[in-house]
Amino acid sequence: MTKLAIVTNLERCTGCQTCSNACKMQNNVPMGLLWNRVITEGADVIDGAVGTYPNLTRSFLPLTCQHCENPACESVCPVGATYKDELGRVLIDYDLCIGCRICMAACPYNARVFNWEKPVRDPGFNYGHKDVPVGSMGTTEKCTMCKERTDEGEEPMCVVCCPSRARTFGDLDDPQSAVSVLIREKKAYQLLPEMGTNPQAHYFK
Repeated sequence: MTKLAIVTNLERCTGCQTCSNACKMQNNVPMGLLWNRVITEGADVIDGAVGTYPNLTRSFLPLTCQHCENPACESVCPVGATYKDELGRVLIDYDLCIGCRICMAACPYNARVFNWEKPVRDPGFNYGHKDVPVGSMGTTEKCTMCKERTDEGEEPMCVVCCPSRARTFGDLDDPQSAVSVLIREKKAYQLLPEMGTNPQAHYFK
C-alpha cells in the first residue's frame, strides 16, 4: 500500500507564498481562489506580526487540504463527490459535486474553496497541467496533492518550488521514507488531532 503525505518544516518556511502560486499555476486555480495558503500565525493579515513594536514576532503556517485518513468532508458528502483514492489522497469528482458546500462546513481546516461565479482565469485561458479537471460555477475545489504529477511518480509542485525546501513528500506506509523518518525523528505533529481526522499532513519546528 501507499499513503502519500507532505511533512513541513515550519522553521524553514519564510512565508514567501511561492507554494501558493506554484499550486495555482499547476492546477489551473481561478483568480481570487487559492488551494494552498500560507497564514501568519496570530495575525489577521498575510505577513502580519504579533506583539508591540519593537518586540514583534512572526511565524508562518502553510495550510491546504490535510488529506485526512478519516476525512470529515467525505463522510458528509450526500452524493459521493468527495472520495479517498488508493494513494490516500482526498479528491473531488466535479461531475458529481452539487455545490451544497456541506464538505466546506465539515472541514476543520478551512481547506476548500467554492466557485460562486463562473471561474475567471488571467490571461483568459486554462493553464497548468493539461490533465487537470476544470471546475465550473457551483463546484467546490481543493488541493489534490497534484494528482496529475504524483500519478506519474513526481512530487507536488508546492514541494518542487519551495525555495527553502521546507516541504518533504513521500509515502507514510514506507517506514524508511523521508516523511516517515522525519515524523519519527522530529516528532512531527498533526493539526487539530482532537478532531479525529488523522491528517496525513504533518508539521515540525
